[in-house]
Amino acid sequence: MRLRLRRRRRPDPLACREFVELVTDYLEGALTPEDRARMDAHLAGCEGCTGYLEDIRAIARSLPAVELPPADPATHATLLAAFRDVRGR
Repeated sequence: MRLRLRRRRRPDPLACREFVELVTDYLEGALTPEDRARMDAHLAGCEGCTGYLEDIRAIARSLPAVELPPADPATHATLLAAFRDVRGR
């Protein structure tokens, strides 16, 4: 009698890399239904990406609490001038 050992499936690192690249689109609902299904299937079997997604969600929830500093007046003027130059051409 042979004993079969069950191997723990490891997530495909390319799939994990792709997940990390698409996580913003995933959270914003900007993926196609097919890509969304692929991402959900990957999440179902990958603890690392599930944890990463929760970390990104926690960061996103904290962002509204961050107050942005006022724009630097000199930078603002420089950018406006550059945009005017581009539009004028």
